[in-house]
Amino acid sequence: MDGVADSEVSREQLWLVEYERLKDEQKTRIGFRDNLVYATLAAMAGVIAATLSAKGHANLLLLLPPVSTVLGWTYLVNDEKVSAIGRYVDDVLRPRLAKGAEDVFGWEVAHRADRRRRSRKLMQLAVDLGTFCAPALSAIVVYWVNGPWTAAFLAVSAVECAVVLALAVQIVGYADLGVRRRRRVDPPIG
Repeated sequence: MDGVADSEVSREQLWLVEYERLKDEQKTRIGFRDNLVYATLAAMAGVIAATLSAKGHANLLLLLPPVSTVLGWTYLVNDEKVSAIGRYVDDVLRPRLAKGAEDVFGWEVAHRADRRRRSRKLMQLAVDLGTFCAPALSAIVVYWVNGPWTAAFLAVSAVECAVVLALAVQIVGYADLGVRRRRRVDPPIG
């Protein structure tokens, strides 16, 4: 009987260690993700400054979409991992540790239960699109209006436009605008 109790304590301790490690990873990813916004703004400023200093070369703006897309994709991947950790904690670790007590890791649920969550998520979606997609698309449009128009630059701009639009679709798809329904996951134990 004591072996069963020791095994159970040990399992719970492992789950708590897993929780701590996941929260550490989540914190690190949040910091990295948030710094990507500043990196994107700095990169945009650099591209725009270079374009303005080289008058008549609006084609230099075509450097902005790849920079925005790479940083935007990295931001999106990290944001999804942050959310995935939260879902795992809520759907797997919390039920394992709860054993009938619904308030285990209560913050994991409480911070998503706000009445204004949807409006916050919509605002965040607008900020994400405005940071990673709108400037890149604007740069492409400015190039299309001002040239110089060569077949190579037009082809590059068309591909860049498609890639930025694909990133926008992914950002919208991962926006998590709905109210999250609690679902029960029966995690494998052992």
